[in-house]
Amino acid sequence: MSTEQELAPGRPALTTKEGWARFVDYLPATVTLLRPKELAALNEVERALYDEARIEHHTEVLVAKTPTMMEIIRTGRELTLLNRRQVSARRGLIVTGEPGTGKTTAITQLGKAHEQHVRRRLPAGAGPRMPVVYVTVPPAATPKMLAMEFARFLGIPLVGSQNQAQITNAVCEVLAELGCELVLVDEIHNLNLTTRAGAEASDQLKYLSERITATFVYAGIDVEQAGLFTGTRGKQIAGRFVSVAAKPFTTATAAHKAQWQQLLATMEQSLRLHRHRPGTLVGQSDLLHHRTSGMIGSLAHLVRAAAVRAILSGTERITVPILEDIPLDTAAEASAPRRRTARTAGTRQRKAAG
Repeated sequence: MSTEQELAPGRPALTTKEGWARFVDYLPATVTLLRPKELAALNEVERALYDEARIEHHTEVLVAKTPTMMEIIRTGRELTLLNRRQVSARRGLIVTGEPGTGKTTAITQLGKAHEQHVRRRLPAGAGPRMPVVYVTVPPAATPKMLAMEFARFLGIPLVGSQNQAQITNAVCEVLAELGCELVLVDEIHNLNLTTRAGAEASDQLKYLSERITATFVYAGIDVEQAGLFTGTRGKQIAGRFVSVAAKPFTTATAAHKAQWQQLLATMEQSLRLHRHRPGTLVGQSDLLHHRTSGMIGSLAHLVRAAAVRAILSGTERITVPILEDIPLDTAAEASAPRRRTARTAGTRQRKAAG
């Protein structure tokens, strides 16, 4: 699932200290459903503003505490504690899995929880701190490009004459001074260890992990298949990093189905629709699993889009035809093509005829 790092246009990206600070501090706005009499008393402008506020509510990304996310946060927290007294060879965490399984959401929630914990732990007036850094690996990354990503996050000014070593030293000095404890590196699958640039970029990350007394967390798509653990460098990574696999939800067993339905129930509690019947999403758990193949990213999009459509259409409830009609990502549509109900088909025919 995506997370609150999807910032509005004009706001700093999550890969900057300003964007990360906004993400850590961010509290979603709440919208309370009006009673029928209160709703009827609204004039046209007030109703439009009220509906817009509810639409904004549903565009906010619900961060569901899935079992995988909780495992990642727990494992990352334990590693940061164990690494506090490690002089070298600190253990790290790798989060791997298919696209849409919530890897980025999980590691950013880990970072958010850790930074909030550090803020509570430090006394007032302790001075500037930067407990967490979040960067992404650019395609065809080189060591200098990685160093520049860290510098960009920190806001370190760069000039064209600076070489890789100078940028790296500046980054390490700032992070040491600010007490960095957790480094989140996303899109790690962009490192190709079979190429010279990829191998050298991997070495750069290892060098940074030795210079910065922090726990490193990598996240990427199917990192085993991407070759992150192959060769001498890969074996060294495998020997120092714990791996957690982010997988699609399954309904193969009663316990797994119960987890899926609990997730749906949590999402349903966030809905702000006037005629929605509680339990509808849980009652359509099979349909929702078929449509999304258990991918939390696809599910979050489907539920949020269905809620927005329910407001815009005036139905004020999520129905089976809406759930079947919302278009999803290409991967979800390919694995589970939409099934058209007679009602949906009839609606389309009437629209075409009109």
